[in-house]
Amino acid sequence: MGDTTIDDGTERPILGIVGVGYVGLTTGACLAHLGFEVVCGDVDADRVRELNEGRIPIFEDGLSDLVAEGIANGRLSFVLGGAEVARRASIVFLCVPTPQDEDGSADLSYIEAAAAEIGPLLAPGSIVVNKSTVPVGSARVVEAVIRRGDVSVVSNPEFLREGTAVRDFLHPDRVVVGSSDRAAAHRVAELYRSLDTEILVTDASSSETIKYAANGFLAMKISFVNAVAAMCEAVGADVADVVEGIGSDRRIGREFLRPGPGWGGSCFPKDSHALVHVAASHGYDFSMMRGVIAVNDEQRERMVRKVQRATGGDDLSGVRIGVLGLTFKAGTDDLRDSPSIAIIGRLRQLGATVIGYDPTTCEGVSAARGRQLDGIELASHVDDAIRDADVVVLLTEWPEFRSLDPRRVASLMRGRSVVDTRNLLDPASFRSAGLHYDGVGRPQ
Repeated sequence: MGDTTIDDGTERPILGIVGVGYVGLTTGACLAHLGFEVVCGDVDADRVRELNEGRIPIFEDGLSDLVAEGIANGRLSFVLGGAEVARRASIVFLCVPTPQDEDGSADLSYIEAAAAEIGPLLAPGSIVVNKSTVPVGSARVVEAVIRRGDVSVVSNPEFLREGTAVRDFLHPDRVVVGSSDRAAAHRVAELYRSLDTEILVTDASSSETIKYAANGFLAMKISFVNAVAAMCEAVGADVADVVEGIGSDRRIGREFLRPGPGWGGSCFPKDSHALVHVAASHGYDFSMMRGVIAVNDEQRERMVRKVQRATGGDDLSGVRIGVLGLTFKAGTDDLRDSPSIAIIGRLRQLGATVIGYDPTTCEGVSAARGRQLDGIELASHVDDAIRDADVVVLLTEWPEFRSLDPRRVASLMRGRSVVDTRNLLDPASFRSAGLHYDGVGRPQ
């Protein structure tokens, strides 16, 4: 097996996905949507069963529809483990976790185990694709594990943003494919032929570096604008006007120039530390990236200090804080390295009681997510988080918070202070309701 014939008579490879987490499930569902037969394998039997029933464990716009579509038309299936994937597919994507150690290095044990499982079962001429975010040199690691001259390894990094992953896959800014085997790289590039985008084919090391460098640069832009916001507060400037002024320069652009509580999630923290580690392991001190990370850590502390100023003291014992937004950004249920969770942790260390509301937690949470929310009283409605709060702190930019009625907020609160770390609210309307509004980089 390994190829299938579609309606127009064209032969297409059968594609395999090993690991159906966030990246694997999105990749599999989108490739099936593009017309390929895709078989996805995972070691979690419960997850495989749920996916075959059309139930997905991920909060991601449009993904449920694509999974249902793929199952209905027979192009998307889920199996237990990677062995069946290797037997059926001629191009197999590795989408397994690559957790990070404290020093910034990546744990490749999952990807090595997956390669070891599928290696002996692949048909001659097959291709293994590193889709997981992996350090430079990982293609060679997988090649060493598989140890087959008739199987090629290709790097094809993902650039999926949580909340817009389906759109990012189907309408990408670019597709990057890298390998020492250019013929194999072009075979993988051909999978994306129907997408209206630039396809860059390069060597594996360059492909792997592009992924880290791209996320590192975006993290740098966020840290830069947060540092500028701090300067604006010091000199009395308005960061909104400053961003408008610098963002209109086409060389800079407006994207990722939005001040906030700092960056988080599953990619930026991991990739920024990985850049520092990879550079150091090859003798280069990436001091600029270390500075980007330090600014991000400081930004979270600056938000804590805003809350302290709002209450009039460093000790927050007995202070009730209503927090709006828990995920690291809107449009996802991901709490990994969320600035909100980190800031709440600091507020609780200072003695505060925190009542948090997020659209993704109002109907209950899983055990794993529950551990991340430990110590936070969860509200089932935004009003319940605001009610009797001494301070209301907006930490995630969910659109529903933009329409908050300032007078209703004032009537529900016990205190008078609103800290808007996303600059989502209108300062004038909240101040006219008798509230003290504090944004990021905005005049007082």
